[in-house]
Amino acid sequence: MTSLSYQRGIIIFTRFPEPGLTKTRLIPVLGPEGACRLHRELTEKIVAQVQQLKKNYPLLIEIHFSGGSREQMAGWLGQDFEYVIQAEGDIGVRMRLAFQKAFRQGWERVVLIGSDLPDLTPAIIRESFDRLTSHDLVLGPARDGGYYLIGLKADRPELFGSSIIWGSEEVLKNTLITADQLGLSTALLARLRDVDRPEDLTASDFEFIAP
Repeated sequence: MTSLSYQRGIIIFTRFPEPGLTKTRLIPVLGPEGACRLHRELTEKIVAQVQQLKKNYPLLIEIHFSGGSREQMAGWLGQDFEYVIQAEGDIGVRMRLAFQKAFRQGWERVVLIGSDLPDLTPAIIRESFDRLTSHDLVLGPARDGGYYLIGLKADRPELFGSSIIWGSEEVLKNTLITADQLGLSTALLARLRDVDRPEDLTASDFEFIAP
């Protein structure tokens, strides 16, 4: 019998922190070093929260990254994870292939999150898995019209198709329309902000980048 740790898995999307190449839309406000530092601190916070959840909730963790190498990622975040280089293509392609890989290797409940979520908590991550018990799809709505979390219990490549204009304010809306067309039952989590643009920043975010 497959252990619970292999039935539930979480994928974290991030990139290796490099000034000038990380959080480029925040550079006009934070500068290249500040934007990079914010990204690094937010990713480390997310990883710590997932590890905290894993202590009492069996879970496999993969970190899918761009930039850098596996050795650099392990040097940054530690040796306890499998590091996977993200595929080429837009975010939809990369998510579709990440879910495909997870289900092919036997995961039965898969949750994918980004790394720029200052308000995400272990309780919300746990809730996403709990909701998958009775729903086909779980989404965490982002305040910009997208989503910060997506959870599935079967491979659904149609959710990442050409009908979704990635980066637009219609991502969540169009994903829900596609899910309805597929006959999927959907659960929505708390609405959170992700930090991509200068207008996403709050005073508390600057605490992450203080020298």
